[in-house]
Amino acid sequence: MPKGTYLFTSESVSEGHPDKVSDRISDAVLDTYLAADPLSRVACETLCTTNRVVLGGEVRGPESITKDLLETVVRDAVKEIGYEQDGFHWKDASVEIHLHQQSSDIAQGVDASGNKDEGAGDQGIMFGYACTETDALMPAPIQFSHSILQSMAAARHSGADKGLGPDSKSQVTLQYVDGKPVKATSVVVSTQHDEELSTEQVREIVRPHVIKCLPEGWMCDEAEFYVNPTGRFVVGGPDGDCGLTGRKIIVDTYGGAAPHGGGAFSGKDPTKVDRSAAYAARYVAKNVVAAGLAERCVIQLAYAIGVAKPLSVYVDTYGTGTVDEEKLSAVIQDVVDLSPRGIREHLNLSRPIYARTSAYGHFGREPDSDGGFSWEKTDIAADLKAAFG
Repeated sequence: MPKGTYLFTSESVSEGHPDKVSDRISDAVLDTYLAADPLSRVACETLCTTNRVVLGGEVRGPESITKDLLETVVRDAVKEIGYEQDGFHWKDASVEIHLHQQSSDIAQGVDASGNKDEGAGDQGIMFGYACTETDALMPAPIQFSHSILQSMAAARHSGADKGLGPDSKSQVTLQYVDGKPVKATSVVVSTQHDEELSTEQVREIVRPHVIKCLPEGWMCDEAEFYVNPTGRFVVGGPDGDCGLTGRKIIVDTYGGAAPHGGGAFSGKDPTKVDRSAAYAARYVAKNVVAAGLAERCVIQLAYAIGVAKPLSVYVDTYGTGTVDEEKLSAVIQDVVDLSPRGIREHLNLSRPIYARTSAYGHFGREPDSDGGFSWEKTDIAADLKAAFG
């Protein structure tokens, strides 16, 4: 984002949002395949609507993964989110599974064979971004939007906040002065709730979560604090709106503060560069900023289907860099192998670590002990810094 004084807004949606229900199911299916065979190929799409879930897409994996097992995976995912409503219930919903074998034409381009390395699963451009606005090196508006919904979800799951439903959305507008965020000017939270709760009661349930997640003194004026602006949000989730995998790509990344290549993540195994290269680009950008080489950094990677080497590695530090960007691009490629196989092995992506990514952002999360969110590590920052003496 530019220097100067301006307002910037980002939104997040909860795990119970219809599109996120679809993302969660698609990633749960992916995890099931990777747990059985780390080299499985999966491109799973999910549609969910009133008491119905439909899976479609292409897979290549063990025959032990049957339709009955996948139906159980779907129901468990819906149950974990918390849907036990008349219009969408983990136990009662109809589940249709229409997954078929991956195209042999795609397989021959992606698979390694002879002297040919593993190729990209598709053509495309992927972006990664990092900045110094938050400790997670993420843009502040999207990070705070995620945090509010994560706090509400934790309280709902624990029973601390009774009456809230799984479906919710948040939106945070921050004022920037000289390019730095200084306070919230408005906050919007819409959350599904039990019928007996009034709008004012819901507002007071939500308020402490917002105050906790914003820096001290950043809370907006009361007139700009909007909770369920329509006045009622009882019917929600897939019963209130149809959900599809991959419809929240800006929520998944940087909240509009940085470019997005257009490809969605959920349901795709790590041979698909839509996912793995976007993770790698974030990893590199975060390490550039963590190394003190820039305050803001965007990385663009470009690939061709079936080709291992990236076609381009573009770096932009928006004038905040302390080193030459052309040299930085070369150093990055020396430090990290950005081929699909290189990314997959460096970040150890062929593991069942994806269901947890399906809500509250794929970036700005803490790396897990089992290797989840490995792209959030800053373990090459020292190498990047050393390359410039």
